Amino acid sequence: MTVHVTMGSATSGLPEAGSLAHGVIFIHSCARAVSPHLEWALARVFGKPVAVDWADQPIDPGAVRCEILWAGPVGSGAKIASALLAFQQVRHEVTEDPSPGRSGERFAATPTLGLFRADIGGSGDVMVSENRLRSALAQADVAGGLAEEIARLIGAPWDDELEPFRCAHEDSTVRVLHAV
Repeated sequence: MTVHVTMGSATSGLPEAGSLAHGVIFIHSCARAVSPHLEWALARVFGKPVAVDWADQPIDPGAVRCEILWAGPVGSGAKIASALLAFQQVRHEVTEDPSPGRSGERFAATPTLGLFRADIGGSGDVMVSENRLRSALAQADVAGGLAEEIARLIGAPWDDELEPFRCAHEDSTVRVLHAV
């Protein structure tokens, strides 16, 4: 059920070794009729056709799910997540593992919450910058809920919504926020 895709450049066919990043795309829930369109969008990002091995999503009748391991230039995770934004009813996550001198990224999207983005450290933890923490403190003073602001900063609402869909992946070999 896992597909492996490597992005290439127009000249060599492969990214430069120093700029190679890896990650995972989890499509947790996608209407079966939308799945070919999603494959086409990914093909535009990867620069070649992407044949996805779709499986039924047991907790969302009529929907399918998949996992795609990818490799490509650093920053590709953001390009993939951007391409998937057009599919607002699709539940998905995109990870890009940290690379030397650079934190990783995690993107998660749900129909009700929209898109979440976070920097990810080498151990898989969400990294929150000082400015984002200051903003959360200011929002908490206004809205009165520091715990809720911090939960949003680390993506807890997205995790809560996606967890039942992740559990449907338990028969697969790749795990969300896998060890780096």
